Amino acid sequence: MPGCQQAFVAGVAAGAHYEELPLGRRYSVYNRQFVRCLVRILLLSDIHSNLEALEACLSAAPAYDRVVNLGDVVGYGGSPNEVIDRAKQLGNYFVRGNHDKAAAGLMELSDFNPIAGMAALWTQRQLTPENLEWLRTLPQGPIRFPDVPDVQFVHGSPIDEDDYVVTLRDALEPLMAFSVTLTFFGHTHLQGGFSLNEKASDTFRPAYRTVGQAEFCNWRLAKDHHYLINPGSVGQPRDGDWRAAFAVFDSDALAVTFHRTPYNLKSAQDRILDANLPQRLASRLAAGR
Repeated sequence: MPGCQQAFVAGVAAGAHYEELPLGRRYSVYNRQFVRCLVRILLLSDIHSNLEALEACLSAAPAYDRVVNLGDVVGYGGSPNEVIDRAKQLGNYFVRGNHDKAAAGLMELSDFNPIAGMAALWTQRQLTPENLEWLRTLPQGPIRFPDVPDVQFVHGSPIDEDDYVVTLRDALEPLMAFSVTLTFFGHTHLQGGFSLNEKASDTFRPAYRTVGQAEFCNWRLAKDHHYLINPGSVGQPRDGDWRAAFAVFDSDALAVTFHRTPYNLKSAQDRILDANLPQRLASRLAAGR
């Protein structure tokens, strides 16, 4: 991106403040006084220790500059260390989720149902010391980047990291509470989003034509709207579609592309059963619930 590089050089010469951001497949720099860089951000959320789903998403993803993980890297699935190791290879941009906190011993399990609590305790026992410490140091959202200043990233809600934003009614308060126009969030395992402007509010759910093939759906954003957008769950979708979900945000086109991709479901289920985790955690993957 020559324009960004030129801005960086000009900023140094002028003594201006600047920041450098390492990116996933390209290198870019940003200087607020000179230029806003254009980036493609791969959005992953709620992987939940499902290595097969994560690898399928990475294989299906188009070119991107940066990966942002919206939390719940672990929990439920049978590959917590493998998923953490793979996620760390993709960069350093994470927010913590409630299952990350639970597995790291940072929250009580009283709010978890018995199956989720059992999986959190099992995950904690499986984690290497290094990965346990890594989970403990994950930041609380929202996080932001200087090259996309109008975008923030959270797990649940920008108001409370553990809130569930499921309905338009849930979304209205966070949509109105912040000047940031675009918030990416996870936690609900439901792919889609909410929008608000001075005249109306609305809900968007991507529509797909199949239940077993790789597909994508584009959502072009309007500059006069505020958005809350969920890329969906990589490792445990709950919208009735078993395929792994992710999204890509293109700051140049001002568009979000939602993706669904099939993965080796049986292998992911076998890992759960081989770990003696509750059978329900394996069977629900096939139903997308």
